[in-house]
Amino acid sequence: MTRVVFLLLPRLHLLDLAGPAQVFSTAADFGCGYELSYVGEQEDVPTAQGLPIRAEAAWPELDPGDLVVVPGWRGPTFRDSPRLSRESASRLAAHHAAGGTVASVCAGADALGRAGLLDGRRCTTHHGLQDELARRYPKATVVRNVLFVVDDRVVTSAGIASGIDLALHLIAVRHGPGTAARVAREMVVYTRRNGDERQAGALRHRSHLSDVVHRVQDLIDSRFTEPLPLDGLATASGVSPRTLTRVFGEATGMTPLRYQQTLRVERAEHLIGRGATVESAARAVGFQDARMLRRLRSRTSGIRPVPAEDPA
Repeated sequence: MTRVVFLLLPRLHLLDLAGPAQVFSTAADFGCGYELSYVGEQEDVPTAQGLPIRAEAAWPELDPGDLVVVPGWRGPTFRDSPRLSRESASRLAAHHAAGGTVASVCAGADALGRAGLLDGRRCTTHHGLQDELARRYPKATVVRNVLFVVDDRVVTSAGIASGIDLALHLIAVRHGPGTAARVAREMVVYTRRNGDERQAGALRHRSHLSDVVHRVQDLIDSRFTEPLPLDGLATASGVSPRTLTRVFGEATGMTPLRYQQTLRVERAEHLIGRGATVESAARAVGFQDARMLRRLRSRTSGIRPVPAEDPA
């Protein structure tokens, strides 16, 4: 049995808590063996949405396989963060030191910082708090505009709903991507959103339950700018090229190559939207020149091909 402990601080956002709690509760319903606990600095914890929550004052005994999650709270700056006692900060640090995983949603990253868990690590938070987090914890590396970051069993996520993505990622790591997909499907949410926002556009192809296809997608997601021959993808997934093509098509409606091209085009569109030329965007995502990108943009997005002599 794995225990998931939520540390509740005043003015917490309900979805910061309810999203991850629902993920682990649903996983428990599927037999994954989770037990949820809620502890706080006080027994009656006010929330940002006005609904008070009852918490336990005493922490349960934790094992290295257990997880502690700190939901975020309402406050325009970290200066408005609720008080975190030395005992709670020590509990967070001690659990991590013992081999456990500690996570935060949104402003909850400040609690991890006060426990000394952000120093020397990559982390993230809500986009409106990223600059302040970087100033507050200069020894941390704040990764901007991503859904979540994992660094040495310290897991931080962006605002509000990204806590669901964080929890689904942890389910996928512990129980496989198929289980995470099953939980997401039960919750009627996108499954397996990646931490890096560059893959956000491909979410519509992640609602299946195939472990093999999720693992291949993970590989393509992380290396989509590189040549990825079908034989190599098949070897990495433990199936034949023919089987991979079949199951990938059944799960996503496309071939692995078409999926990789989709990621490339979506990333290129992101770069072009930020001022890059078509030529530079094409090379950045792995094309030798802009001709293929122009053809794919026209085919997938209904965008008229940009003439070769047009630098835009």
